[in-house]
Amino acid sequence: MRYRLGSFILLIYILVGLYVAWLHDYITPTLLKQVAQALIAVFLWFLVLLGVDLHIGG
Repeated sequence: MRYRLGSFILLIYILVGLYVAWLHDYITPTLLKQVAQALIAVFLWFLVLLGVDLHIGG
């Protein structure tokens, strides 16, 4: 039971932190787009080596 309560508190802490960072413009739509592109490139690295353009939106 303690493990679940600790995990729940950690999740709430992270969500509040994300919300505050969004409000103060530390997280922007441009940043989210760049992170998404980077994650796609990491997980689909073999396509990058084959010359596939994984940029989102052009």
